[in-house]
Amino acid sequence: MTDTDAAPEGQPNGAEAFVPGVRILAQFIRDLSFENPRAPDALRGTGPQPQIDLGVEMNARGREDGLFEVDLKLSARAAREDGPVFHVELVYGGVFQINGVAPDDLEPVLLVECPRFLFPFARRVIADVTSDGGFPPFLLDPIDFAGVYAARKAQGQAADLSEGPVIGNA
Repeated sequence: MTDTDAAPEGQPNGAEAFVPGVRILAQFIRDLSFENPRAPDALRGTGPQPQIDLGVEMNARGREDGLFEVDLKLSARAAREDGPVFHVELVYGGVFQINGVAPDDLEPVLLVECPRFLFPFARRVIADVTSDGGFPPFLLDPIDFAGVYAARKAQGQAADLSEGPVIGNA
């Protein structure tokens, strides 16, 4: 091992490699709703397991300061044959600084990688609010954001970056 300043191939000596990077500058709950319409009767653990319907949306937009806001919207609705059990909806946001990413690669970074950073925190909020609502904590399984993005892209619902500052994936 030597202490020479050998530059990577194709790069002048002393030049730093420009490595793509994603930094989370802020995280926040933009909107949170929990409904327990049949409390306290729904809190009894009797009867069949409720049917759970999940929803996932990712949205991103550029800001005037060069940063990006990304929203991860998660919803879960639990119901049994005799009616609703609970409904939780969370929009969890983050402000991101993104460096060294080509414009063609920006959309997947915003709609796959950024939600991947936000998910563990949003998952905890949902677990806490369902627990505070009297139910066992509802722990969301990990989400394949790349798969969700690819499916939405195939459906033609993802916005193109060249069309404006809002990037959506509903």
